[in-house]
Amino acid sequence: MAGMIDAIRPLTEMPSPQFVMSADGIRIATYLWGEEDAPTVLCVHGFASSCRDNWVSTGWVRDLTRAGFRVLGVDQRGHGASDKPHEASAYGMDALVDDIATVLDTYLLDTVFYAGYSLGARVGWQVAVQLPDRVDRAVLGGIPDGRPLARLQIEQARAYAEHGIPVEDQVTRNYVTLAERVAENDLRSLVALAEGMRFGDADPDVEHPPTQSILFATGSEDAILERSKLLADATPNGTFVELPDRHHFNAPGSRVFRQAAVEYFASAAADA
Repeated sequence: MAGMIDAIRPLTEMPSPQFVMSADGIRIATYLWGEEDAPTVLCVHGFASSCRDNWVSTGWVRDLTRAGFRVLGVDQRGHGASDKPHEASAYGMDALVDDIATVLDTYLLDTVFYAGYSLGARVGWQVAVQLPDRVDRAVLGGIPDGRPLARLQIEQARAYAEHGIPVEDQVTRNYVTLAERVAENDLRSLVALAEGMRFGDADPDVEHPPTQSILFATGSEDAILERSKLLADATPNGTFVELPDRHHFNAPGSRVFRQAAVEYFASAAADA
């Protein structure tokens, strides 16, 4: 999800995207900061957000590179500068995980640290489970709301996106407002993503959690706070940090969140 800024300056410049081609022909936009030989943190944003919105504008890239990391940012399919298919079939969890694997292969990265928020955290859980050798440790924020998009009234959202018909359902209206806040968003593709994520294993499977070290972080005002804590408890090497006075949409801008993540990754890098 999109984050709010903590009045931090200066912020990191946004480089031109470098595109990676997915297995099904979708161009995935990627961005790189930092020294080539530094340990890499892969940053994956939430629904209706982007690499710029989630990680650059909130100071994450700045703080991570200052701490000696290289940052590899991704615009997930349907977001940012990446291709935005309008078919729900393009947005299953397997496709989102495969995109991450393709990015890692393209950049010749055997393993990375992973930072994900909301949808990006849900994808990160699955990457850690399905591709355990590719993720050294992960920071997963705003998880487990694996099926938040199931609450959308898809037909109302589609009617608005395609014909401008006003949305009556309040939850759906909230998501539409969120989607329209980022200028480069394509509402039709985000509606397709919402529909695609309604099927398959969208929820984290607590019976098969990641075995890596995982830091979970959720805002104190987020409705999913207790469920996030349960996921952390179910993860063998999971820890949890509560982000004071933050809800789901502004947690990425939390200074507490950034500092906890930098320290978490730095402790592993120091032991390497």
